[in-house]
Amino acid sequence: MTSVTDPRPVVRLRVPTEEDAFAWHRVFAHPEVMEFHGGAPAELSVYEELTARQRRHDAERGFCLWTLLDASGEVIGFTGAQPWPHTSFGPVGEIEIGWRLGRDHWGRGYATAAARTTLERVRAAGVGRVVAMVNAENARSMAVTRRLGMERAETYETPVSRQTAYCYRLEL
Repeated sequence: MTSVTDPRPVVRLRVPTEEDAFAWHRVFAHPEVMEFHGGAPAELSVYEELTARQRRHDAERGFCLWTLLDASGEVIGFTGAQPWPHTSFGPVGEIEIGWRLGRDHWGRGYATAAARTTLERVRAAGVGRVVAMVNAENARSMAVTRRLGMERAETYETPVSRQTAYCYRLEL
């Protein structure tokens, strides 16, 4: 009898700790990682505020952008869901799912595996629909949305950078 191994990588998600701000800052400090997020690595203070906000989201809603860990427990990025953070454009009032991985962890299935776990968790928290906003040039993230079964619904132009972004939706 042969065994079939699950091709999906093992991922664990946890509510971000204060220390995770340092890990995110380190893991995301690569120009390719930040290509669709402003282009340059963000300051540590950005991740300190972001991890604190995610802890609040988890306490209030039961979901957040969780710290993503590989099978060995190494921080490799984040994935999860949060309310769309802008009020002047985009899917205002919607719950957005998202992911970001350190460059060394691309192409291994982590984003899709973690996003699937996110969908299970937000569904369990009572969320009926999610969106994903993806830069129109970000082929890797668009591929993840396809693997999740999301459908492109709208196109937006970002107000500051004037880049095109696609809004994908999925009914849960």
